[in-house]
Amino acid sequence: MFDLTPWRAVPFHFWSFTFFVFGCIVGSFLNVCIYRMPRGESLISPPSHCPHCNYSIPWYLNIPLFTWLFLRGQCAHCRAPISSRYFWVELLTGVAFGGSWLAVGRSSTALALAYCLILSGLIVATFIDLEHFIIPDEITIGGMVVGFLCSLVVPVLHPGPDPLLALLANIFSKSPQDALHLQSSVSPLSSLLQSALGMGLGAGLVYLIVRVGKLLFGKQRIDLEPDSKVIFTETALILPGQEIPFDELFYRKSDVITLEAKSIELVDRCYQTATVRLSPEKLLIDEEALNPEHVPHMEMLTNRMILPREAMGFGDVKFMGAIGAFLGWQATVFSLMVSSVIGAFVGVVLIALRKQEWSSRIPYGPYIALAAVIWMFGGQHLLTWWLHGGWMR
Repeated sequence: MFDLTPWRAVPFHFWSFTFFVFGCIVGSFLNVCIYRMPRGESLISPPSHCPHCNYSIPWYLNIPLFTWLFLRGQCAHCRAPISSRYFWVELLTGVAFGGSWLAVGRSSTALALAYCLILSGLIVATFIDLEHFIIPDEITIGGMVVGFLCSLVVPVLHPGPDPLLALLANIFSKSPQDALHLQSSVSPLSSLLQSALGMGLGAGLVYLIVRVGKLLFGKQRIDLEPDSKVIFTETALILPGQEIPFDELFYRKSDVITLEAKSIELVDRCYQTATVRLSPEKLLIDEEALNPEHVPHMEMLTNRMILPREAMGFGDVKFMGAIGAFLGWQATVFSLMVSSVIGAFVGVVLIALRKQEWSSRIPYGPYIALAAVIWMFGGQHLLTWWLHGGWMR
C-alpha cells in the first residue's frame, strides 16, 4: 500500500482529486464525531438523522457538500435549519486531505495518509473545543496511543537526525557505532523514541504552564447584576446566561469558589447574608461545614463571585501530548510558541474591532491545532530559516 510505484502509475493530480473527495467523505463522519462525542452518544448508532425531527437521512441525501447546498441548509423532512458547520467541516477536511497529498504525496504515500489522520483529529478537537470548551479524551488520550503506534508504522513521521535523540543515544548506547546508527536512521525504533519524547515533553511543557499559571492567575472575579440568581447543581455552576461544569473549575482539591450571598436556599434549609466557600471536598457557609455530595442543589442571590481559573485547561495538556506523539517534541515546542503568537494576534485584532469580550469565548485548543498544522505544512523550514537568521536579512 505504501509502495510509491503503483501510485505513480496514475497521474499525480488524479490522487489530488481523490484525496479531496475522500476528505469530504471523512468530513461527513467528523461532523458526527463533533456532534456526538461531547454528548456521550454512539458514533455508529443510530444512523445519520435530523437533530430536530429525527428523520433518518437516506444515502442519496447524505452526499458531502452537495446535499447541504441542494437543500439550502435545511432538513428535507421538517425544513428545520441545519448548521452551516456541516458544510464547512466537509470542505475543510477535503482541502486538508488534498493539501496533505500535494505537500508530501510525491515522496511518501504513508506520510500523506498519516497527515490525513492527524488533521482529522485536529479538526474534531477544534470544533468541539470552540463549542463546548472541552477536548474529549477519545481525541487526546486516544491520539497519544494512535500517534505512538502510527510512528511505528510510518517512521518518516519523525525523520532523523534529532538533537535530543542524539543526546540520549550517546548516553544510553553501548558503542559509538550504535549511537550513530540510532540518531541518524529513520527506523521504527528511532521513530518510537521521538514519539515518546514528543508525548512527554509536549504534555510536560503545557502542564508546567498550567501550574505556573495557577500560581500567577489562579483567580477570576465575576461581576454580576445586583441580586443575580446563581445555581449550584451536582455537576455544574449555572450563572445568568452561562453554565460552567465543575470539571472546568475544580482542577485540584485546593480550588475554591468564593462569594458573598444575600440569600441561600438549600433543599432543606435557608440562610441570609453569608460567605460561601465551595471546594471539591467541603462547602462552608460562614462557619458551618457541609459535605458537597450531600447538597445536590443550591440557589443563592449575589452580585459577585471569585472562581478558580487555569492558564490552560488540562485537556490542552493531553492535546499537546497527542500532537507530540504524532509529530515529535520539536513540533510541540513550535506549536506552543506559535499558538501564543496566534492568540496574541487574535486578541489585538478583537481589541481593534472592539470585540475583546469575544476573546474569552475562544479556547486555547484551536490555537494549538492551527500551530500544529503550520508545523506540518512548512513549520520545520520556517524554524530553520528563523534559527539561521533569515528574519534579519
